[in-house]
Amino acid sequence: MELGELIGIKQGGVIYDVQSAQELGLLQGDQPSADGQAIYLDESKEALDILRHSCAHLMAQAITQLYPDAQFFVGPVVQEGFYYDFKTQSKISEEDLARIEAKMREIAAHAHPICKYKLSREEAKARFAHDRLKQAVMTNIEGDVLSIYTQGDFEDLCRGPHLPNTGLLKHFKLTKLAGAYLGGDASQEMLQRIYGIAFSTKESLKAYLTQLEEAKKRDHRKLGQELGLFRFDEEVGAGLPIWLPNGMRLRKRIEDLLSVALLRDGYEPVRGPEILKSSLWKISGHYDNYKENMYFTTIDEVEYGIKPMNCVGHIKVYQHALRSYRDLPLRFYEYGVVHRHEQSGVLHGLLRVREFTQDDAHIFCRFDQIREEVQAILQFTKRVMEAFGFDYEMELSTKPEKYIGSDSVWEQATDALKAALEDQGVPFSIDEGGGAFYGPKIDIKITDAIRRKWQCGTVQVDMNLPARFHLSYASEQDSQEMPVMIHRAILGSFERFIAVLTEHYGGNFPFFIAPVQVALVPISADQHNYAQNICEQLRHAGIFVEIASKNESLAKRIRTLEKQKVPLIAVMGAQEMTQNSLAIRDRAKGQQYDMESKEFIKMCQERMQEVSF
Repeated sequence: MELGELIGIKQGGVIYDVQSAQELGLLQGDQPSADGQAIYLDESKEALDILRHSCAHLMAQAITQLYPDAQFFVGPVVQEGFYYDFKTQSKISEEDLARIEAKMREIAAHAHPICKYKLSREEAKARFAHDRLKQAVMTNIEGDVLSIYTQGDFEDLCRGPHLPNTGLLKHFKLTKLAGAYLGGDASQEMLQRIYGIAFSTKESLKAYLTQLEEAKKRDHRKLGQELGLFRFDEEVGAGLPIWLPNGMRLRKRIEDLLSVALLRDGYEPVRGPEILKSSLWKISGHYDNYKENMYFTTIDEVEYGIKPMNCVGHIKVYQHALRSYRDLPLRFYEYGVVHRHEQSGVLHGLLRVREFTQDDAHIFCRFDQIREEVQAILQFTKRVMEAFGFDYEMELSTKPEKYIGSDSVWEQATDALKAALEDQGVPFSIDEGGGAFYGPKIDIKITDAIRRKWQCGTVQVDMNLPARFHLSYASEQDSQEMPVMIHRAILGSFERFIAVLTEHYGGNFPFFIAPVQVALVPISADQHNYAQNICEQLRHAGIFVEIASKNESLAKRIRTLEKQKVPLIAVMGAQEMTQNSLAIRDRAKGQQYDMESKEFIKMCQERMQEVSF
């Protein structure tokens, strides 16, 4: 039996042996050590992955001691920390998390060595003969030798590596409880899942928990209800959002801003049907590779598929006429409604739904036009992100192990994307081997107000679909050449982007997209006609405006509007009506001031014009 494989971690997650660590001066001060091994924990992804995976095993050990009948499936590290899927006859609730966490601390204090040993597959099957979940885990492990990690009275199948002992696990928190189907398969039994988080320092854990509390306040599902943006209804179906007037105002404003910019930049609006014959999805490859995520129906004994993507419709637009090199690039855009069969367990507000609308565009161009087209997309992305106040970064994903096309074409396409990123001075990382099988791609990752990162838009070079559909254009030499297809979505989908936007602003939307930009508050019925007149003028100016004339006190009406985060509240009494003025409460400026009504309308129009893409 050998001690858990971790030797030491420095910045970047590099693992050192003791001698190298000493030579590099890593063994200083009160750094922990165990059985002659150097342990140097930092905040790199590699270090945190090992720390959190070890903490997952600590949680499982605590669950075993509290619930002796517990059986465990898998306990991986994920973006939000770690989790373990398990089953027990006991029904665990959120209130039990504190008890499990206390037991984890008790176990950690004993500093149990974390050790590794190996068994043959047959030996492992015999050891876990009465554990159906472990049998299921083993079916997903390749090879004839399996590794097992032990700590105290707990052991589990695991590849590792782990920390050398449980005493190094000090700064952790269990965050939530959920249900999960065995292996993510809805036809299998439901298991219990507990999530947790762990860091190498108390300060990092505290900062994360503070962010978590702030995230709860900003939860778009809660704010969506409070601000009247959207709702879900069980009678309608899971993952199918219903957009309320305020939500559609917000969404429409974003759509309009995008459309103006896209038309200016040479994009043509198109629209493909939402349902197409399955024969087309077979040509595209979706039928073989994406069928489980699609919805199908039969019409006149012919099978149709509801579109999960807009690409095929845009290909049919391209095919409706003969194309020449002079026509390229062709840029088609559509706010395309798509449907995908997501498992109920992963549905999450607007972030993960079954029906959503992509701000989709496809560019058909010559190979030598890729760089210039991607540059334009990156410039457009910059304008959009700056308008919404997002920091963002890019990730370039290169050729995977399984791919189509020649190496030289892949190299040229990847170089074109990389050159476009460098030309624009956009910070980017490289995900080696992370590209789609049909071409390299750029992913757009935005950072919100509380420093969370979100994957939204993407730019993908596609050599696959043009070949499958035999797309062509007449070259200068009058030969038939195949165009390149660039898939591009800046927001990703309106649903997901609005969810992120809502949490970014905490529902306190800037004036140019606020669902209610101005609220008019007549003090009494005597000012109602005056308020109605100003309301009509504002509407004609393209401003979203409402009159707050409920039979409630002035203070209560204003308090309600402030909770709804209305940017401008205009109060009008007898004096304001006589002077044709308004008493303004400006949320953005945190000020109150009086303004003549015509000047106020002009100010609103100017604020609308301050932002464009």
